[in-house]
Amino acid sequence: MEPNQTAPSYATRADGVRIAFRHVKGEGPTPVFLPGYMSDMQGSKALAVEAWAIAQGRAVVRLDYSGCGESDGVFSDGTLDQWRDDVMLVIAQVAPGPVVLIGSSMGGWLMLLVALALGSQVKGLIGIAAAPDFTEWGFNDSEKAEMRVRGQLLRPSDYADSPMITTLGFFNSGNANLLLGGYIALECPVRLLQGQCDLDVPWHTALRLSERLRSADVQTILVKSGDHRLSRPQDIALLLRTLDDLLEIL
Repeated sequence: MEPNQTAPSYATRADGVRIAFRHVKGEGPTPVFLPGYMSDMQGSKALAVEAWAIAQGRAVVRLDYSGCGESDGVFSDGTLDQWRDDVMLVIAQVAPGPVVLIGSSMGGWLMLLVALALGSQVKGLIGIAAAPDFTEWGFNDSEKAEMRVRGQLLRPSDYADSPMITTLGFFNSGNANLLLGGYIALECPVRLLQGQCDLDVPWHTALRLSERLRSADVQTILVKSGDHRLSRPQDIALLLRTLDDLLEIL
């Protein structure tokens, strides 16, 4: 079945900013797709997860963070804390029951932060090139210095015509939410999909994350030829099999 491409619904923050989402009702637990940095809910993986869920009669949610996609706001105002809260706002509005979080790249970092905040409501996690702590390891010293002096950093993007902007506000919020330096107090099943040809997230990040998670049910799947996107047909098929298998045990 095709994804749901009707007009988005909105969850409204206390400051009036509207967070766009698409929610399909069905059986739970509800998969919630969290996009990567400067991405949105129209990516191929998000659409594939939704189409799969619809075909299975399952509930599903995909969303845009503030300043992204169809949501209100300005991208450069976004921080990791704010986007975490955007996700929690949407979940509270339309998926108050059990959820499975699927996080791509930065969405994998948000996935962990949301799971820590929501506790037992989160029944499982799937990270796709999950990038926790990338404000620490993803920039060299000169780039960090430029951010502190100029308040932002512009770098060429491999995924868009416009440069990738990282603000000092986002950078600081990332450094206030570092996770890999200690144990991550999550005990739900976790599946980590990671390409070994990923030029953005070193593949050993997935192994480091696996080691830090308290859960005893963590599986790390390395795709030798996979890049950062993991959006080839075989990669998406792997994601959907992983989601299917995870939901079977919940």
